[in-house]
Amino acid sequence: MSFANGRRSGSHGPVVGVTGSDSAKPVRWGWATAGSFLNIVVLVIAVFAALVLIVVPKATGSQTYTVLTNSMAPKFPPGTFLVVKPISFDELKYGDVVTFQLHSGRPEVETHRIVGFGATQTGEKTLITKGDNNGSNDADPVHALQVKGKLFYAVPFVGFVANALGNADRDLWTKVAAAGLIGYGAIMIFRSVRRSRNRGAQAEAA
Repeated sequence: MSFANGRRSGSHGPVVGVTGSDSAKPVRWGWATAGSFLNIVVLVIAVFAALVLIVVPKATGSQTYTVLTNSMAPKFPPGTFLVVKPISFDELKYGDVVTFQLHSGRPEVETHRIVGFGATQTGEKTLITKGDNNGSNDADPVHALQVKGKLFYAVPFVGFVANALGNADRDLWTKVAAAGLIGYGAIMIFRSVRRSRNRGAQAEAA
């Protein structure tokens, strides 16, 4: 390449370049893809949480409790959310984790493991229970009327949130959460459909 009188000499073809908008398209597409993936992940987590914390307990007639002490640590530390399903007293067996009233007819409950069986002088079957982290068995035997149910499953840490909401407001928050999940899912579906239509329109225009 030579220069004459301050100008370039030689043959020149058309100059092909990439405009700013063209170069930004891959970046925008990357962010859009990442955003879509994140939305899917959030939706899946939300649906799973709704099933585990709301739908399944309601559908199975289970009751929910929160571990407040270290008696069942380390497997069930404080803050663990327990879903306890009703069960026939005769179906309980050694090693089952059960939730029971400390005193029949009173609201205070405990969740411990069955470590044995006993009987009263009248022949009534009772449970011998113990916290996994306790050094000795519970002082009092557990009668059938005290048993609320057998542990169905447990979710770590979620109990702190349940306690913050309060037992009285739990039904209200359940409905709010369900409505929120339905609304969020509808928004995600609408955005996905709109995005697909936009891509189709852009493809036809090209």
